[in-house]
Amino acid sequence: MLSSDVINQEVSSRVSVAAAEARGPKQLFFLIIIIIILRLLLSDHGPESTLRSPVGCCENMSSAHLSTVDGTDRLCVSERAQCVPSPVLHLRQLPADTSEQEVVDLALPFGRVSKLITLRTKNQAFLEMASEEAAVTMVNYYTSAPPTIRNQPVFIQYSTHRELKTDNLTNQRALQAISTAAVHSGNMGLSEGRGLIPAPSAVLRIIVENLFYPVTLEVLQQIFSKFGSVLKIITFTRNNQFQALLQFSDAVHAQHAKASLDGQNIYNGCCTLRIDFSKLSALNVKYNNDKSRDFTRADLPSGELDPAGAAFGVALPPYGAAAFPPSFHQHTGLPVTAVPGSLMSPPRMALQVAPPAGHSVLLVSNLDPERVSPHCLFILFGVYGDVQRVKILFNKKENALVQMSDATQAQLAMSHLNGQRLHGNVIRVTLSKHPVVQLPRGAAGPEEQTLTQDFSGSALHRFKKPGSKNFNNIFPPSATLHLSNIPSSVGEDSLKDLFSSRGFAVKAFKFFQKDRKMALLQLASVEEAVEALIALHDQQLDHNQHLRVSFSKSTI
Repeated sequence: MLSSDVINQEVSSRVSVAAAEARGPKQLFFLIIIIIILRLLLSDHGPESTLRSPVGCCENMSSAHLSTVDGTDRLCVSERAQCVPSPVLHLRQLPADTSEQEVVDLALPFGRVSKLITLRTKNQAFLEMASEEAAVTMVNYYTSAPPTIRNQPVFIQYSTHRELKTDNLTNQRALQAISTAAVHSGNMGLSEGRGLIPAPSAVLRIIVENLFYPVTLEVLQQIFSKFGSVLKIITFTRNNQFQALLQFSDAVHAQHAKASLDGQNIYNGCCTLRIDFSKLSALNVKYNNDKSRDFTRADLPSGELDPAGAAFGVALPPYGAAAFPPSFHQHTGLPVTAVPGSLMSPPRMALQVAPPAGHSVLLVSNLDPERVSPHCLFILFGVYGDVQRVKILFNKKENALVQMSDATQAQLAMSHLNGQRLHGNVIRVTLSKHPVVQLPRGAAGPEEQTLTQDFSGSALHRFKKPGSKNFNNIFPPSATLHLSNIPSSVGEDSLKDLFSSRGFAVKAFKFFQKDRKMALLQLASVEEAVEALIALHDQQLDHNQHLRVSFSKSTI
């Protein structure tokens, strides 16, 4: 196939000969018309250019004007239209009513967005990156990891246009969306951008808010591995919140995961991800267990679980909720199964992570045989679900079986109580191989009868009412207790005296301003608060009101 230069030289040569032979103005006029037609044909149907990206790049769009969603704004593009990488990108198959900000969110990790226009009636959009390199990086990245908006795949390709020109109204709306998205991205730096903006670290700091279902290390690995190779994960509880540190193999993967997942829910309506870059450049994991994992080292020992995180071999930075700056789809292939029991109807997973399944019986070990009782475990584990039965093993009284209402509650209790201190001992909570806790037979002796109790009909179940507010107030053990159902006749001094009489040192107390039926009470340690909750939950305060005690995420 001849190149454009060869064809142009041939046309020029033939035009020169024809011009020399033309006689009269009429022949010259027709010659000019022929020249114009030839030039247009060469411009529109020249040889195909070779693409530098495996993604298709040409879209059918008029080179004159495009209407926006309201039909009044006009978009003017340059006349040059070549099928090559361009700063302007064409997005197709957007969900109905896709906002400008949702479109910008896809591009923001790769550089600054200069201009934007959405064609909502056609479910399409055009955006112009600050540089062609940023556009190429974005297209190449999304070739291997197709983007989605509201669970719908979006197709991105190069536009045949080199720039977008919009009127003031269109540009004003676009710039507002770009500005909003930039603020939403937290401390992700925006620059004029040569390709992807360098991420501060390959390590992400993750906080899970509204922890309705337990979030395990495996769940985090399943979600974040869709953005790149996850090397290491550490989970821990800090400032009464479930947190994790997660290291990618590359900072680019960490940046894209943050941009896509920050603010999203793991399960529908709960377990919200808050993500920021960690100040750590790498994680040093010493043990592979249910709280830390190095996926590159299968030879690591399991070690002893330490709720404070010291056993992970990493100095955790003093991050807290106060230091944290203010619909996504995963191709996991997992079926969306129903949540066992009556916690809620089968959820629509925001990230398509199936709720935990399995047995609902927990094995609790390293208990103090002299102080533990079935009622003690019923109250403590009842903070995280409705306990049905408790059995302290007759021949091994430092071990007990606790049967929850369903597997989800069992996972929740295990994630919060494993590694906590009870009566001076660090207890271990794991899933039991037993599907149910068997009640003693008639031939069992009196002691064995007292070691097993059935709580299935207890009035102290916190979660028996569907939609109860208790579902939204499940927190790890903390030194601050939340007191509720306080009669108007009981004041601050009476409540302090109640706890002090049981040997607990009250450090601070505060009634809720808008509701004096509730208060916060802070003790000296988490262990002391655990024992106070066991001792004083359901304590009678007057003839018909009993105190309700739970753990709080707040401090006084």
